[in-house]
Amino acid sequence: MSATTTTAPGPPGADLSHRQVLQVLGGLMLGLLLASLDQTIVASAIRTIGDDLHGLSAQAWVTTAYLITSTISTPLYGKLSDIYGRKRFFLAAITIFVVGSAACSFAQSMYELAAYRAFQGLGAGGLFSLALAIIGDIVPARERARYQGYFLAVFGTSSVLGPVIGGFFAGADQILGITGWRWVFLVNVPIGVVALIVVARVLRFRQERREHRIDWWGAAWLCVALVPLLTIAEQGRSWGWDSARAFACYGIGAAGLVLFVLAEWRMREDALIPLRFFRNKTFSLTAIGGFIVGLGMFGGLAVLPLYLQIVRGATPTESGLQLLPLTLGLMVGSIISGQLISRTGRYKVFPVVGSVLAAIGMWLLHTVGVETPFWRTGVFMAVLGLGLGLILQPITLAVQNAMSAREIGVATSSATFFRQMGATAGTALFLSLLFSTVGDKIQDAVRAAGPGFQQALAEPANRAAAEALHAGAALNDTSFLNGVSAVVAYPFKDGFSRSMDMIFLAAAAIILVALVVFAFLPQIPLRTQSGLAARAAEEQPAGLPAATPAAAELPAATPAAAELPAAAPVAATEVTTEGRHSADAHPGGNHVAVAPHDGNHEVGVHREENPAAGTHHDENRVAGAHRAPPGPEES
Repeated sequence: MSATTTTAPGPPGADLSHRQVLQVLGGLMLGLLLASLDQTIVASAIRTIGDDLHGLSAQAWVTTAYLITSTISTPLYGKLSDIYGRKRFFLAAITIFVVGSAACSFAQSMYELAAYRAFQGLGAGGLFSLALAIIGDIVPARERARYQGYFLAVFGTSSVLGPVIGGFFAGADQILGITGWRWVFLVNVPIGVVALIVVARVLRFRQERREHRIDWWGAAWLCVALVPLLTIAEQGRSWGWDSARAFACYGIGAAGLVLFVLAEWRMREDALIPLRFFRNKTFSLTAIGGFIVGLGMFGGLAVLPLYLQIVRGATPTESGLQLLPLTLGLMVGSIISGQLISRTGRYKVFPVVGSVLAAIGMWLLHTVGVETPFWRTGVFMAVLGLGLGLILQPITLAVQNAMSAREIGVATSSATFFRQMGATAGTALFLSLLFSTVGDKIQDAVRAAGPGFQQALAEPANRAAAEALHAGAALNDTSFLNGVSAVVAYPFKDGFSRSMDMIFLAAAAIILVALVVFAFLPQIPLRTQSGLAARAAEEQPAGLPAATPAAAELPAATPAAAELPAAAPVAATEVTTEGRHSADAHPGGNHVAVAPHDGNHEVGVHREENPAAGTHHDENRVAGAHRAPPGPEES
């Protein structure tokens, strides 16, 4: 079975003009804005939501439910989009996300909100992964930095607007007769409607359906494997890690994982995540490294807003704005890595350096406390963001470049899947660790507070704190801290701070493990063609000229052969025999070439994989400066 040929506006196999790329980017950016804005708004308002629904300690369910469904659906979006095309699934992802957002606004408890967030996550799983896959389709790896700023603008905008909007809604008692925080989710509806209209207009994709099988059993067994394991990660503190329910989750999760692997082996090329991918060293290492980075990164980031709001006493709006150093560091790291990769063609060094900086940033955050000045905390967050910016973009680029252009969708979504799986596990584990230890830390801080605390606690103005401390309800509702004296509030804040310090330290250690993994990442020459052009070359039958589109399909400006730049000089060790290479001549290989023309030939990338041996090698091939006569294919 071969995947569907999907083309953007313009001739099949042709790289799009700058104007065409910008048109497609417009639709993608709205989808990304929808997802990224939701994350920043919810993060800023989650404390208010938890306090209003009397379940702050159940926050992990709300976050984990969203991450579970988005994680599980991610590889399914990638596989189906490779078969049917990206557009319909990107539109479906937006629609599901918007419907889920509207449902969240009706939640009456944290567990009900978690259920609606789970449905919303089914749409979120396609927003990021499909946007990245489409970029891989239309922009060559070496030129991707040229358009990276547009995506960074989306994340930067959401990082600034999200906290402001989320804080405004969370701080309002009612807006148009609806509780203020519920608008955190309702605001996604008009944005989503606009995104649907724009995406439907600018993503003019064409598909050719082929025979295929959908790996529904693989998706089902993946759910059976992940849901119990992530559930025990969140509930282990209350059930007990060695309880009967815990062991039931371990057993069901392990059985689901075994059945998932068997289902993938049986489906072969139609698998949700083809097992042969793991014979590719780049894919395996980015999957493992991405999981570890997600585990440490999201575990640490999950508690940062809580630190700023509970320990530092910031409002939801203020805490969101105080996260800007982290966002700016991430943007700077992404820009630096993107520009240098575009100039040098080398990407391996950035995840390695980024892991070191991210680990240092987490360790520095481990040292903050109740009285740490914010400027110092901001510097620490900037170091962490800079490290993450050097990691995330290059590992996505590496896996897209290492896999066949026909499988960019499933390769991108699979790599994203492992990173999200780490993020889901990290969020559940670290929030569970936080709320399982903070009670003891608060009690320790109260005992160390001395008689002054007990005298202040007896005052009528501090009665809410006394009741919360006696009932142990401080974990489910921390809003009383805003109305008590500083002497009474200090032990509560100190208890939270000490628990969070332990989490930052654990996250730093985990990210150092990712450093070891990325050190073995191979350096493969980057493609000089877009995914669409490479895919057209792969699927072109041997000995036939490149497909010529109908006149109506041609873009406004198509460069003539004479306008093509001369091939850059290439070292003699990189030059091999001339000739066309098709994917059919090399099963499992990735062969990128261009149709012969009068003049210099474009530099392509030749990649071969031996499925049996699990090896591959890459070499640049440069055609001659004259039109070669037809000849037999070379092996």
